[in-house]
Amino acid sequence: MALTEEGIIEVEGMESRWVRLASGAKAHYMTSGTTGPAVLLLHGGLPGSSGTAGWRFMAPFLGANGFRVYCPDMPGFGLSDTREEYWPDGLHSHVDFIHEFVTALTLDKFHISGNSMGCINSTNYVVAHPERILSFALIAGDIGDVLPEGLRPARKVELTAYDGTEEGMRSMMSAIIYRGEAISDDLVKMRFAAADRNKQSHARLWPSILEYARLQPWRDPNIGARLTTKNRLDKLTIPGIYLYGTEDVLIPVEWGYEQEKVLPSVQFFYPEECGHQGQTDRPDLFNPVFLEFFRDGQVSRRTADAAGVSKHRPELPERIARA
Repeated sequence: MALTEEGIIEVEGMESRWVRLASGAKAHYMTSGTTGPAVLLLHGGLPGSSGTAGWRFMAPFLGANGFRVYCPDMPGFGLSDTREEYWPDGLHSHVDFIHEFVTALTLDKFHISGNSMGCINSTNYVVAHPERILSFALIAGDIGDVLPEGLRPARKVELTAYDGTEEGMRSMMSAIIYRGEAISDDLVKMRFAAADRNKQSHARLWPSILEYARLQPWRDPNIGARLTTKNRLDKLTIPGIYLYGTEDVLIPVEWGYEQEKVLPSVQFFYPEECGHQGQTDRPDLFNPVFLEFFRDGQVSRRTADAAGVSKHRPELPERIARA
């Protein structure tokens, strides 16, 4: 791999694009595929995250198999607009950004997925705009107050806080990505540059992520009320699946078990040898699961078994094919 003039790693099958939003913000995104249903993939929230960093293994695969895939850089990340008036002031502003983004690209109906913070953003967008969603797939994140308080498990290891250096970026990535060979020098450089570029706007967003995870109280209860998921996410009939890696050290897999209890209409999977960024660790599992689910509404028996379909409760027959 090598960095482009925009400072992005070269990924075959992914193209860099820009769009002007109704708010005036200039939004950057990566895209794959030119025909078929639309898929929106949302990246995580640690420093240096971006559409490229989060989805470089899945987006080209889906694009080559009949989908139009869009991976935006969320405000505060990647090549997002750094003008202060477009900094995120909380996760609610990410919901607004997503709506502006899909409207600007005329995506009236689409599949949506997200990892970590992207799981939060997918959850919040699905709850806010269910009329736009064909189906959703979540990966290792938080789902709001639909869960009772006091259940969150402790991390398996204490992650080293990002210290603003390239070596610190590599250390942070090594903690969340199980497959070490997926962390290249160019990837570290791209993420380091993105983190440095967005450090002020990211710092403003971060408290909202902690509030949503109920690690600290909401500064504005009105925002907390806007982002509530209780009696909303669990009531949706939109097709959904959820994948949670068994080797996740940032938010251990036990958190997935708790989420499964309150989402009876969502099919869970627990892939092995898979950390917090599962789509990077196990594209051999995640890619076919997503392809089959978005294409057919079901995951085949063979793929489901390989991906660690949940044994914590009976399978959902509408999500898992019999053969």
